[in-house]
Amino acid sequence: MAARFASIGECMVEMAPQADGLYRRGFAGDTLNTAWYLRALLDRRRSMVKYVTGVGTDALSDEMVDFIARAGIDTTAVERIAGRTVGLYLITLQGAERSFTYWRNESAAKLLASVGARLDAALADVDVAYFSGITLAILSPEHRRTLFASLAKVRARGGEVVFDPNLRPRLWPDRATMAAAVIEGYRAATIALPTSPDDAELYGDADAVGTADRIAALGVQEIIVKAGADPTLVRAGGLDAWVAAERVDNPVDTTGAGDSFNAGYLAARLAGGRSPAEAVRHGHAVAARVIQARGALIDMDLVADLAAGGAG
Repeated sequence: MAARFASIGECMVEMAPQADGLYRRGFAGDTLNTAWYLRALLDRRRSMVKYVTGVGTDALSDEMVDFIARAGIDTTAVERIAGRTVGLYLITLQGAERSFTYWRNESAAKLLASVGARLDAALADVDVAYFSGITLAILSPEHRRTLFASLAKVRARGGEVVFDPNLRPRLWPDRATMAAAVIEGYRAATIALPTSPDDAELYGDADAVGTADRIAALGVQEIIVKAGADPTLVRAGGLDAWVAAERVDNPVDTTGAGDSFNAGYLAARLAGGRSPAEAVRHGHAVAARVIQARGALIDMDLVADLAAGGAG
């Protein structure tokens, strides 16, 4: 099945720990990570994966755009914004678990929704628009409204809008603002990909079923409640199912696990025509492969053999 995806958000410079206290510079970011793995999993002759963001006009921004384009991701919707640059984050690992330190005050991606007509044009040729809570966090309230207006147009013409809340409290002025904005993100979506412990803590859900109930009440028809290594709840067609995660005995780095799961799910569900439960199994297979290597983005060849199982 042919599919045209747009992933909307911020790509950053990634500093990933290596041996002897050294760091490897790369490029990554939650929505770019999902676009990367979608590109790896989908037939390039029958699909398009576009990245929608803002970058500066400096040399580092040039390198980032070249990197994205070399991966086969469409960069026609990457807006160049003078006087800005790209953000940077550093990964700290404790075992396989990670934490992040950010530098993004001058990030051009904060202005990705500054012109509604430009954003509408970027999404005009796509079947699926994907965004995250981080996308919302970096935008001003006015620009969030612009984004939601553009996403409503995707839905109005029969497209899918996919939202992963990907909660990062430090990016928000306070938890109440974050909670309200994420609710609007859910209202904009046709498919939601929350993480159970994070949503439950923010909204007081008793469990994953409670999370699914709350999101369904906002009008979302397809809800996948992730829970790391624990079973995933699938809420679709009014029915619930539980799908076990794929076991990984020795994970190396969980950076990008959820983003790659999302790509596996979307490749199988929206491009491969699989059922939600089958798509979740495919998402787990992709994420299991990714967490066995360092960094958010692993070589596409390392997951390419999973493409047939997801995209058909």
